[in-house]
Amino acid sequence: MRVVTRLSVNINKVAVLRNSRGGLLPDPLQAARIALASGCHGITVHPRPDQRHIRAIDVLRLPDVLAGAELNIEGNPFAPARDGYPGLLELVRQTQPAQVTLVPDGDGQLTSDHGFDLEGDCSELAELIDRFKQHDCRVSLFVDAGVRHVARAAQLGADRIEIYTGPFAAAHARGDPARELAACAATASEAVAAGLAVNAGHDLDQQNLAHLLDAVPAISEVSIGHALFGESLYDGLATTVIRYLRILDSAQK
Repeated sequence: MRVVTRLSVNINKVAVLRNSRGGLLPDPLQAARIALASGCHGITVHPRPDQRHIRAIDVLRLPDVLAGAELNIEGNPFAPARDGYPGLLELVRQTQPAQVTLVPDGDGQLTSDHGFDLEGDCSELAELIDRFKQHDCRVSLFVDAGVRHVARAAQLGADRIEIYTGPFAAAHARGDPARELAACAATASEAVAAGLAVNAGHDLDQQNLAHLLDAVPAISEVSIGHALFGESLYDGLATTVIRYLRILDSAQK
């Protein structure tokens, strides 16, 4: 079943550039404004406790620029608060995003590179999901393509899963994406059968996105940041966002 796929632009990379120099520029919120004005459906941020890119203070300012678009906040729900980082639940309480995506990343990870293991004891995760949902946001769990027992995400109280597409993107770049595409498609089908919606993200770009959507028509949202801002260095942010939207439009047809 094909659904309408929405684009959420991850603005973390703008904050990385700003933080490398210090000061206020480039401003991630201005990037969000341009992306939204160009037609994207939402903004994604992934504040980490070490504040190496998007920071809590940026996240708290985002509701003022959304103009009705969706905010998706990603993060590790188990990471404790510390100086400059109030914790993921507190950020959600203060900003009331449409969606929170729970990701099991540690402090030392360069980027998210694996999803939740849904086979073990997930009682703590279920309790946290309930606490997030008390703030009227939907909850998405970051999972690997091919994860076992994906239906358990629904039993834990999640509304969606986000399929980690890094292995698919790497396989696509090598020219042999069939196995990874099949894993993504199988996971999405199991999720939909369990009543979950499906998101996808990580290393998606203009070269591989259409192939993913063709194989996995149930994807409701893609979150794209690294490649999108890399491409926008050459072609401009507004132009790049519009090109992604055209890919999504073509997939619907």
